[in-house]
Amino acid sequence: MVAMRVSAKADYAVRACAELAASPHGDPVTADVLAGGQGLPVSFVERILGDLRRGGLVASVRGRAGGYRLARAADEITLAEVIRAVDGPLVTVRDERPPSLSYEGSAASLLDVWVALRASVREVLDQVTLASLVSGKLPAHVREMAEDAASWENP
Repeated sequence: MVAMRVSAKADYAVRACAELAASPHGDPVTADVLAGGQGLPVSFVERILGDLRRGGLVASVRGRAGGYRLARAADEITLAEVIRAVDGPLVTVRDERPPSLSYEGSAASLLDVWVALRASVREVLDQVTLASLVSGKLPAHVREMAEDAASWENP
């Protein structure tokens, strides 16, 4: 993924987890309610919840009052973890992680660019927790980046 794109699956997963994080007292929430709270397709949310459960981020609760809840506290789960659970590594080039690549000649420095890109993405996604997302209290460096007018311009 060199053209930085956030997949629909990753976007939906973060939004579903935000709904779980906002659940009062960590009460279980059904897939229907999660999907409805964000205007998402229920069938897609159900598949995503399966990935998140396998990733250890959500737990399913059986019974009449069942549904899904976060497996850990919202301040212990980062957006990076959610995205990795549904999409795998955050940054790949030709489906390889940058450290496994090598370039020669005029493109030799390209590896440093890909590693820096990966570090930049991680600098944001590893620092934003579900709790900070839901509360709107994003880390200062993330808020500063988002408030920079140049960040909103189309290249």
